Amino acid sequence: MATELKEMFNTKFYEHLAIQFNKADAGFNIQQFVEAVTNGLENRSLNERLRFTIITLKNHLPADFKEAVKLLNAVIPNSPKGYTSLIFPDYIGQFGVHDFETSMEALAYYTQFGSSEFAIREFLKHDFDKTLEVMKLWAKSPNHHIRRLASEGCRPRLPWAMAIPELKKNPNPILPILHILKADSSEYVRRSVANNLNDIAKDNPQIVIEIVSQWKGHTKKTDAIIKHACRTLLKQGNTEILKHFGLDSSKVAVADFKINTPKVAIGNYLEFSFSVQNNDERPQTIRLEYAVYYLRQNGQLSKKVFKISERLFEQNQSSHINRKQSFKLITTRKFYTGQQKLSIIINGEEKESITFELID
Repeated sequence: MATELKEMFNTKFYEHLAIQFNKADAGFNIQQFVEAVTNGLENRSLNERLRFTIITLKNHLPADFKEAVKLLNAVIPNSPKGYTSLIFPDYIGQFGVHDFETSMEALAYYTQFGSSEFAIREFLKHDFDKTLEVMKLWAKSPNHHIRRLASEGCRPRLPWAMAIPELKKNPNPILPILHILKADSSEYVRRSVANNLNDIAKDNPQIVIEIVSQWKGHTKKTDAIIKHACRTLLKQGNTEILKHFGLDSSKVAVADFKINTPKVAIGNYLEFSFSVQNNDERPQTIRLEYAVYYLRQNGQLSKKVFKISERLFEQNQSSHINRKQSFKLITTRKFYTGQQKLSIIINGEEKESITFELID
């Protein structure tokens, strides 16, 4: 993924970008900019390409920040969409903290072409209270991109972004934003609210449990937010959340659990199967998951939960499940040979487990 994004910062992109700046300001030197920004390009990582781009731009744009922003504003509508559009809010995040009003207007504008979720965190770090007040206003914007920025930009654990330790410790200051957006008309915005709550649940589960109780039944859209927001708590088997969603494992039976590949070579698949039956006298929702306990370098096992399905089972209804789990090499996980474990989880409760061996 990072490699694909990195390749978007190529000579063709920079040539197009330079032409657009030249159209906005005839004094912008296309050749000098392209030569400067592509010098050593092949040796830079994704983040290095992003940051070097705005540093080079700063050397070619007016020294006055407001004048530079005017050019950025003129160019962004005609620039490629996608990850490269982050250069515009990143410019503001790195060079605009001294001009708060201009920067806030720019970030609200730029987020409509990509996202300002990373750049706004520079301002939360620099002046938390003042920035948060602006984000509360954004939550009421008629533009759904700006409303999403209000939620996404203050996520305590936003992936790939600068951490905001204060929010991981105490997310209460951002809860008013989430309350405003809990029934937003845009799924794009609502999904961000759910992701924000899921972040909060990782450090402050009780806060999310209380919100779930408050929001339950507000609207169907809000109920959907709640379910998505609780995915980490559900995977953890949090008893309060399981009870909230009516997920009870006491009358669900697992049978015929077996691993078809007790020895799995790295690069292949673990294959397993089991049957599940609803023994209740009434239909009930059954959430099916499995956990792989990966062997780590220190000899300990590390649990990761994978969801299979969540659906209604009629009285005495059963189902046979066949599943494959990949052990192909990926950049985000390193495998260690030796004994691992697989377990079946029904409505948050681990029912049965079997060990298997990972080999070279």
